[in-house]
Amino acid sequence: MSFNNFIDMFYVDILSIIMICLVSFVGSIVYFFSRNYMKGDAFYINFSYNIFMLLFSVMLMTITDNLVLFLVEWSFCNWILTRLITHKSTWKAAKASGQKAFENFALGLIFIFIAFILLNQVTGSYSIQYIVKNPTDSWCSFIALLMLLIGASTQSALWPFHRWLISSLNSPTPVSAIMHAGIVNAGGFLLVRFAPLYFYTPKILPIIFSIGLLSALLGSLWKLMQHDVKRMLACSTIAQMGCMFMQFGLGLFAAGVAHICWHGMFKAYQFLACGSAAQQKKVDSSCSPHVISYYISFLCGFLGSYIFLIIHSQNAFIYDSSLIVVAIVFIACAQLSLTLLGNNPLVKLPKTIVVTGAVATLYAANIYFFDLLLAPLNLNQPQPLTILHIVGMIMLIVGWLVIACIKHIDYATQLPNWLLRLYVKALNSSQPYPLTITTYRNGYDYLLQDNSTKNKNQY
Repeated sequence: MSFNNFIDMFYVDILSIIMICLVSFVGSIVYFFSRNYMKGDAFYINFSYNIFMLLFSVMLMTITDNLVLFLVEWSFCNWILTRLITHKSTWKAAKASGQKAFENFALGLIFIFIAFILLNQVTGSYSIQYIVKNPTDSWCSFIALLMLLIGASTQSALWPFHRWLISSLNSPTPVSAIMHAGIVNAGGFLLVRFAPLYFYTPKILPIIFSIGLLSALLGSLWKLMQHDVKRMLACSTIAQMGCMFMQFGLGLFAAGVAHICWHGMFKAYQFLACGSAAQQKKVDSSCSPHVISYYISFLCGFLGSYIFLIIHSQNAFIYDSSLIVVAIVFIACAQLSLTLLGNNPLVKLPKTIVVTGAVATLYAANIYFFDLLLAPLNLNQPQPLTILHIVGMIMLIVGWLVIACIKHIDYATQLPNWLLRLYVKALNSSQPYPLTITTYRNGYDYLLQDNSTKNKNQY
């Protein structure tokens, strides 16, 4: 292979630059955090080596333009991640977590492998850029895009492939941070890279939207059922990945890229701040929002939506799939204002209006910035508004109302038995695999001791 042929296997565009910046920024923070967090660990050098290899392979994958090389790098990233999950190889739970993650990654790899074979058969090329610039309308392409969607769903831990992510939380906290902030986003990157093909085959977009909607609703529900902080964050990741896929299904891939970036940075901060010890979520019923707060939160939600529309220079009446994004802005601003108002709405009203308006402005400016940045790739093509979109929007708003009012419900006396049974089933589906649970801490080699330093490190 000549040098020119080797160079042709890579392609740098604005999308790959954004991803490299994100991976470098989050990865460097996680690494410097782990230097102190992992201090005294007997296998710290091996841990650092795996972190560097993971970051390098992810960045290399973002600029790859060859199907075979992309598949190799995808496999290598997941293999390194599995090694990081099983860093405490003497823990039976950690070993089981790595096994479940490996099985999930292997399943996703099979679907992506099939998709790449079909795309190569249709186009006769191994170049990703050639494939996306020369779409074809055939059943082979349709099946390939479905296979890519399934492969991306396994990587991003969407329902029903979510349990591997919840089961991986006994890994070191830096691993959880880089996994939730970066590696699960690889599924989103995969779909964005092949976005032109999905625009050419728009029948798949409603499927993407439906999968994202279901995962977003389930992830939000599961988060409320958890008591362990890291499990709450894991369920939050599932919900956020669902929101990202919803935006893909709406034809708004640029907005999905913005979601990848900000979710990655915020989730890394959350994991690094929460620590690795199991904590209890305590709900103080006396702090439930006042009834007036709910009415004001609706007004703040409309205020945030209006600001979003102004910045995007859109009319109040939207007849395409962008309406769902406006509904999401409404829910986010309403929930933020409800949290700020609490049980003393009149006193906190001025501050709430200012903060809600600022957040809506920041979010709208962020989406607008990414739209401009990714304009050369033409990643935003809003789809015609359909019944599915309307139903999805209603489900999101109703789901938010249920979650917002859940503090006022007396579960034992106000819920029927069938709903309680449904709650138990939902709770069970949000739990990790039994073998991955550390049920008896003293039964594991919980403390590692380096013979040279004699330092002890606790996870």
